[in-house]
Amino acid sequence: MASATSSRACEGPARAGSVAALGERLAASTSAAVPLLVVRVPALERTAWRDGRRAARAIERRVTAAFTTAVARVLRAGDLIAHDRGTDAFVAALLAPMRDGQRDLAPVDVRSALARIAATVEGLTRLDVDAGWTRYEPADAGIDRAIRRALVRGAQERERYAFFSAVGHELRTPLSSIRGYLETLLADDADAETRRRFVGIAYNESLRLTRLLEGMFEISLLDLAPTFAPAARASLDDALAAVGDACAAAARARDVALRMPPATSLAVALDADRLALVLINLVDNAIKHGRAGGCVGVALEAVHARTVSLVVDDDGPGVPPAERERIFALGERGGSGGGTGIGLALVRMILERAGGRVEAGDAPSGGARFTVVLPRAGRV
Repeated sequence: MASATSSRACEGPARAGSVAALGERLAASTSAAVPLLVVRVPALERTAWRDGRRAARAIERRVTAAFTTAVARVLRAGDLIAHDRGTDAFVAALLAPMRDGQRDLAPVDVRSALARIAATVEGLTRLDVDAGWTRYEPADAGIDRAIRRALVRGAQERERYAFFSAVGHELRTPLSSIRGYLETLLADDADAETRRRFVGIAYNESLRLTRLLEGMFEISLLDLAPTFAPAARASLDDALAAVGDACAAAARARDVALRMPPATSLAVALDADRLALVLINLVDNAIKHGRAGGCVGVALEAVHARTVSLVVDDDGPGVPPAERERIFALGERGGSGGGTGIGLALVRMILERAGGRVEAGDAPSGGARFTVVLPRAGRV
C-alpha cells in the first residue's frame, strides 16, 4: 500500500486545461477552501507589447516547461495546474489530501511550496517572477478574481519582507556608530572631555536605536497612514549635529572632510529620529561613493514659507541621468555596486509619507547631489 501511494505521489499534478475550466472544477468538486498558487511572469506581457506575440510565445513555451518541471518537484498527484495560452499567469490548485486526510494546508506550507516553485521557474528561465497565494472559496465570484487576490497578497508579502530588510539595514547604522566610538575609547588614550563626549554620543545612539526598534512597525509599507502625525516636528540643528556625530568615524576612515551648514533655528514636520535617519543615510552614502580624501558637503539650499531644501554633495563619479530614479527602488544599487540597495529607498519612503521628496542630480564638483525637500514646522 505504501509503495502504491509513493508511486501515485511521483506522478505529480494533473493538467486541468484552461484556468476557467479549473475554476469550474473547483466550484463543482469541493465545499472547502482550496490553496491556490499563482506564478506570474511579467516578461511575457512586456515582450508581447514590444516584440509581438510570436516572440512572447517562444518565452511562454520556456516558462510552461519550467513551471511543469517546478510543480512536478513540489506538488502531488491530485493537485491541478492550469494556464491559458497568451497569458502570463500559471496556476496550481492544491487538492491532494494530506496524510491525515485533511486538504487544508497551513500558510507556511503553502508559502514554502510557492517559494520553491517560483525559485525553480526563475532559475530555469532566468526571468523575474511574481508569485502569490490565496484560498479559493466556493463562494468566490470566478477564479480570475482569486488569481488577482493571490498576486496582490504576494506583492504585499514581498513589500513586508523588504520592509523588515530595510529596518535591519537601518539598525546597523547606530550599532556601527556605537561600536566605533567604543572601540576608539578602548584603543586611544583620550582626555576626560573627549571620553565624556564619545560616551555621550554612544549613549544617544543607543537611545535612537531603541526608538527605531520601538517604532519599526510605524513605517510599514502596508500599515503606514498617508502622512505622519501633523504634530511631528524636529530641530534641523539637532538632526545635523546627530549626522556629524554618526558619520564622523566613516569620514575619518576615508579621510573625507565633512562640511555642515551654519546653525539655524528651523524645524521641520518630521519625527526627529526619522529626520536623522534620512540625513545620515544620505551623508553616509555620499562618504561611501565620494572620492577618498575628498569632501562631502551638506548645505541649506532654500527656505520657503512651507518647505526647507537641503543638499548633500559629494565629489565622486556621480549618478548617470538614466539611473537617478532607479537608485531609489528597493534592491537597487549605484553603479559601484556598494551598499544593500535599501537605504535610498527608505529615504524616499519616509520623505514622501511626510509630504517631502528627494531627488538625485549633479553636484557642482561633478559628483552626485541629493536634494531633500522637507515640510516646515515653524521656528523652535
